[in-house]
Amino acid sequence: MPSVSLRSYAKLNLFLKVLRKRPDNFHDLETIFERISLYDEIRLTSNSTGNLKISCSHPQVPKGPKNLVYKVAQMLQSRFGITQGATITIKKNIPVAAGLAGGSSNAATTLLGLNKIWKLKLSRKQLVEMGAEIGSDVAFFLYNTPWALGEGRGERITPLPIKAKLWHVVVVPRIKMYSKDVFGHLNLRLTKKAADVNILTLALKGKSTLKAGSVLHNDLETSILSIRPELLRVKNRLRKYSFCGVAFSGSGPACYGLVPTEKIARAVAEDLRRYYARAFAVCTF
Repeated sequence: MPSVSLRSYAKLNLFLKVLRKRPDNFHDLETIFERISLYDEIRLTSNSTGNLKISCSHPQVPKGPKNLVYKVAQMLQSRFGITQGATITIKKNIPVAAGLAGGSSNAATTLLGLNKIWKLKLSRKQLVEMGAEIGSDVAFFLYNTPWALGEGRGERITPLPIKAKLWHVVVVPRIKMYSKDVFGHLNLRLTKKAADVNILTLALKGKSTLKAGSVLHNDLETSILSIRPELLRVKNRLRKYSFCGVAFSGSGPACYGLVPTEKIARAVAEDLRRYYARAFAVCTF
């Protein structure tokens, strides 16, 4: 039976501004996505039974309808009358519920993979529309781009012509954070109205790591810290290193530092593993 193996990459938000709450209870955002070199591995194999079977190396990842990968496969079967099934194996390297969009990336990768092995011939526009129904971050991973501006809920994607390849140290404490909880604690009156995505975009286009590090921004930080104040210790520990800038990604708890070189990133990540088992040296991919 047809089979394909794909990498499912994580993301960082280098800029995240919450503009307003929408009538559908979501929020309008302005964010810069960066695809990074940390990835899960997904193998998809078609079967003739019509059944969907999900297996995952992470014991806490659901194997049934609560898994976004399962939802994607079920959506495609229902919408296009697909009689084939699929066996999908996920090797998790991206921490779960960390602000790195591992689940959304897995969903996007599954859309791409099933489109291929089920020979659906769906366009990117069709895939993006379906991805937006699954989750706000899914659309980004359907574009083959390391950099993009996300608008709306994050599902309106504009690839950015940025050539910069950045290195980061990402620390993920063993704390799960869920977007709905973080947005539920958000006080829009406390967000920084002056934060400007164009300043960071220009710094990235100019490959100015120092300038980019100085204007990293995440409106969700106050909400993240109101839920888990101990995460401030993580951020302060990262600040002790020679980072160009430190910020949380998405709704956390992943905290990252922007560094000038690969050598520094790898050395700092190794040092931080004395305190945090999940410390990664990653780059733009």
